[in-house]
Amino acid sequence: MRFLTLCLLVLTSSIALAQQYDLVIEGGRVLDPESGLDAVRNIGINGGRIARISSDALPGKRRISASGLVVAPGFIDLHQHGQDLESQRVKAFDGVTTALELEIGATDVTQFLKAKAGHSMIHYGTAASHVAARALIFGAPLPAAPITSRPGIPEILPKSGPATEMHATPEQLEGIKNRLRAELDAGALAIGMGIQYTPGATRHEVIEMFRLAAERDVPVYTHMRSFGRIEPGSAVEATSEVIGAAAVTGASLHIVHINSTCGADSLECLAMVAGARARGLDVTTEAYPYIAGMTSINSAVFNPGWQEKLGIAYSDLVLPDTGEHLTKERFDELHNSSVPRSIVIFSNKQELVDKVIPHPLVMIASDGAIGHPRNAGTFTRVLAHYVREKQSLTLMDAVRKMTLMPAQVLERSTPDARRKGRLQEGADADIVVFDPQTIADRSTYQSPMEPSVGVKFLTVEGTLLIDAGKIVPDVYPGQAIVGPSSVH
Repeated sequence: MRFLTLCLLVLTSSIALAQQYDLVIEGGRVLDPESGLDAVRNIGINGGRIARISSDALPGKRRISASGLVVAPGFIDLHQHGQDLESQRVKAFDGVTTALELEIGATDVTQFLKAKAGHSMIHYGTAASHVAARALIFGAPLPAAPITSRPGIPEILPKSGPATEMHATPEQLEGIKNRLRAELDAGALAIGMGIQYTPGATRHEVIEMFRLAAERDVPVYTHMRSFGRIEPGSAVEATSEVIGAAAVTGASLHIVHINSTCGADSLECLAMVAGARARGLDVTTEAYPYIAGMTSINSAVFNPGWQEKLGIAYSDLVLPDTGEHLTKERFDELHNSSVPRSIVIFSNKQELVDKVIPHPLVMIASDGAIGHPRNAGTFTRVLAHYVREKQSLTLMDAVRKMTLMPAQVLERSTPDARRKGRLQEGADADIVVFDPQTIADRSTYQSPMEPSVGVKFLTVEGTLLIDAGKIVPDVYPGQAIVGPSSVH
């Protein structure tokens, strides 16, 4: 019996040694925020999944050395508007392996998924857009911009007008809901609401959208109704509205860019999120590490009273392509134009952003689009500024905010997310390997598409997208992440 046992052990060991992995990442500092693993390990990858994590040497068809480097789950961006290849390239250098359009959502989910299939460097997905559904039902449909045309924020938002300002009739409200149901059937991961961009949406309409989300068991991602401290219409009031909608419907709620919407009251809004969570509500939030936001100058954000609410002047608005600071005359010209245009808004304070980013309830998301440095530098900026320079975040906590926390939010929409945001055997091989001493953002307001530095290797489902610091050409391993209602 002992002899048979010994033979079986020898056979098992021989099989293990004979295992040839597609890719082996050797000798890196492996971080897994779920299990707490922080140790030098070797990772064997097969068939797009992590097959083995071991301190033993692993044989592989391709072996790369990660000695002196950090090996972490690929970063997950829940809030990425720019879905073009140019944006995906800089996202990869920022360590991102999944970038989802969940705040507003794509104008047409079917077209979005079809256009990106086989043509995406990183994983992609979208919400069902309440903004687009409302515009369609009001007879002012948004254009379905092709993915290759560098679509950004103006292309997914309606121009301020009747479709944004008017209340919906009961018949129109039912039409909006039916459109959103169809978009969820097509593969949307959530309902995306830009309530500030549709001020005509009543509190009842908002609750009805949350009811639909609860009915379909998907979350609501929302840009809240208003900002600033002036009542009525303050950021605190806006936070109360969406938390209340979640409370009375049972829908999960994700509040986007809380630093941008809540501004000076960001810490108070975070306290409200904490209070809601302490009482059993499923409420989460995110932030980006910049003092300026960006939106469409033609949108309802700039309805009368915006200066008083934000506490800024015309000169705090800057055109991203030229750097021009606006005057009243130039603002009026652009706001009233039929041509959509992005505008950068300097409305926050660095000391406040520095308090929001380390907050334990805040995950990192970029709100990225061409024209703003957050498109290219959000995640590496957190690692450089808050981990290495300010030391207000540990490396593990920063990685958790970029990987596990967004993956857990995404689990509300799809069980596939349980294999993301982790470095564990069986997880998807979405992996970033970076130098913790040199990783940094390089994008600025003057050069917003400058790629970050420090990412040495990046795999998307086991396929190398960045190899020795360089993009691998003509590789498109990105896959669609779709909701459970998808008919795909």
